[in-house]
Amino acid sequence: MLTKFWDPATARILCTTLILALVLAFLYEAQETLTLFLFAILFAYLVEPLVARLVPPLRGRIKAIAAVYLILIAVLVGLGFLVGPRIAAEGRSLATSLPTLLDRMGSGQLVSQIGRKQGWSEVRQVQIQSLFVAHRPDILRYAQALGGKLAEPVQHIWWLILIPILSLFFLKDGLSIANGIIDLGRTPEEKRTIGGIVGDINVMLGSYIRAQLILASLTVMSYTLALSVMRVPYAFILGPLAGLFEFVPVVGPALASVMVFVIAILTSYPHLVWLFLFLGAWRVVQDYVNAPRIMGRSLEIPPVVQIFGVLSGGEIAGVVGALISVPAIATLRILWRRMTSDRSVDAPVTSPPPTDHM
Repeated sequence: MLTKFWDPATARILCTTLILALVLAFLYEAQETLTLFLFAILFAYLVEPLVARLVPPLRGRIKAIAAVYLILIAVLVGLGFLVGPRIAAEGRSLATSLPTLLDRMGSGQLVSQIGRKQGWSEVRQVQIQSLFVAHRPDILRYAQALGGKLAEPVQHIWWLILIPILSLFFLKDGLSIANGIIDLGRTPEEKRTIGGIVGDINVMLGSYIRAQLILASLTVMSYTLALSVMRVPYAFILGPLAGLFEFVPVVGPALASVMVFVIAILTSYPHLVWLFLFLGAWRVVQDYVNAPRIMGRSLEIPPVVQIFGVLSGGEIAGVVGALISVPAIATLRILWRRMTSDRSVDAPVTSPPPTDHM
């Protein structure tokens, strides 16, 4: 009689569903902590190549890690002395003047000022000014919302200290962590499958992080130099910000271009046409020359899927979610491909961890 009310197959399904629900609830509640650890892993990928190069001459991984951290600290201190005061001054100036500039744009005064410099007719100035005045509440609301989104990372500024500290453990014990994951397999076939997944994720994340760093560095240098030569206000702020936006695939670079152009408009920059041409030319060079050569086939994810991932990640976890969305999708793609593959790809049990051979 009891078997009519208790079916073992149904019980297994219910238990699996409950466990999955608990895991998803845990991931949602602990998303900030998990994101912090994920950034620590990505930082470990970033510095691992230099650590691996220094291991043989220094005869020890701990010594190599310490040397790399000392090099990074020296570089950051040097950059701080070189451009730190300029960036701080421009940042304070922009933060002070931005509310006034937004108010001028909403009232239409900025349109009249730009129109006189660009030689617009009085009728055209009045038409554009009327448009801005009519939509002033919307403009201010969207500007405040955008400012709030951009300010979200500032709330996690203390992560800049925690991420390198946590990365030390991944750099030191990465091989043990990977072997522990592989040992979760109960049979040699399962261990080979898990080893293949670990190896694929290792190669993907290593290639992706290094490529994104190179592309972001190129954007920082190009924007800062070009905007400085063109005498665009706040060039030493806009250049690094554009480099940070480069880490958000597809959507980030477009937002960076819009941000630079809007700041130029708000500050009454007179050569908007030349600025527009530079922004367009740089995107062509970056997207069709630099990115294919540097990024290669490290992701193999269509642009439309990347856009979906960035927007979804932004909705779920804000700016942080947008940053990690594409690597997360690429990881899920690797898992799906390995899990649905008809053939088993041989991989050694001692497959390198995510922080080795990067």
